[in-house]
Amino acid sequence: MLMREYGGYIEFELFHGVLLHEKAIALNCGRSALAYLCEAKHIKKLYIPYFLCSSVMDLCDRVGVKYEYYHITESFMPIFEQKLAEDEYLYIVNFYGQLSNEAISELKQVHDRIIVDNAQSYYQMPVENVDTLYTCRKFFGVADGAFLYTDTFLERELPLDESFERMNFLLGRYERSANEFYGEYVANNKLFAHEPVKRMSKLTHNLLRGIDYDAVAKKREANFKFLRDAFSDVNKLKLTVPYGAFMYPLLINNGMRIRKQLQQMKIYIPTLWPNVLDECESDTLEYQFAEDILPIPVDQRYGVEDMEYLVEKIQMEGNYGSNY
Repeated sequence: MLMREYGGYIEFELFHGVLLHEKAIALNCGRSALAYLCEAKHIKKLYIPYFLCSSVMDLCDRVGVKYEYYHITESFMPIFEQKLAEDEYLYIVNFYGQLSNEAISELKQVHDRIIVDNAQSYYQMPVENVDTLYTCRKFFGVADGAFLYTDTFLERELPLDESFERMNFLLGRYERSANEFYGEYVANNKLFAHEPVKRMSKLTHNLLRGIDYDAVAKKREANFKFLRDAFSDVNKLKLTVPYGAFMYPLLINNGMRIRKQLQQMKIYIPTLWPNVLDECESDTLEYQFAEDILPIPVDQRYGVEDMEYLVEKIQMEGNYGSNY
């Protein structure tokens, strides 16, 4: 135990707000949340969607868990009818927060052993008795952090993570442009591929206590609603409006071309996920989603004027009419 220090320079302020997931297990990253479950529940095999970030497959390879793919519907529901063995789990991703807790409850009743990945639905509380994980850095300005709800706990003591060496790209972007620190951001993402399971750092825990969660959620929801109304005639997806939405998924023709053109205007629309384009056939739904969905940012940095600007530029590049 470190001896307490007195005097010297002042560090970050200590925040006292309540975490949104106060009762969950606080870990260092989303991969660790899944690794925790695999170890605690002695999982031998996961069934995972084709439409998924490669980090999950990499984690499975790292911890010795087998996996097999399944397809999803146009409404992001899993297409899965197999009976699970005792050591097998169905890994369900709540894409863009479009799976309601009612839908998740029905999946739980049918398959029993399910894991819900709420990385894109931070504000959606877990269904009772369903293992559910959340990641923090997709929603807030932190370098790491994840939460896990489960009824099975590891008996071994987990080390405490430290975040201070990962903060430069966040501090840099606060005062300069994202481009200048994008390389550090990418490097930070890659770091977690090899990180062991740890408890969430004191720094990340503290920063998360300084957030006005209700204000953030309302802003995200309002921005999502604006985009839904603006693109109602062209979006091929039928969407519900999540509280505290992640991003607005706009599925249109020539999404990849429009994405590249927007980048020239400093409008950065990610491809979720590029590995799908290499792993799936071009005539599959998953390939179409990866190529042509434009995940438009709706986060707390932006307001209605920003949404109007994004709509104008996207409509201009896609030759769409205006609905707002």
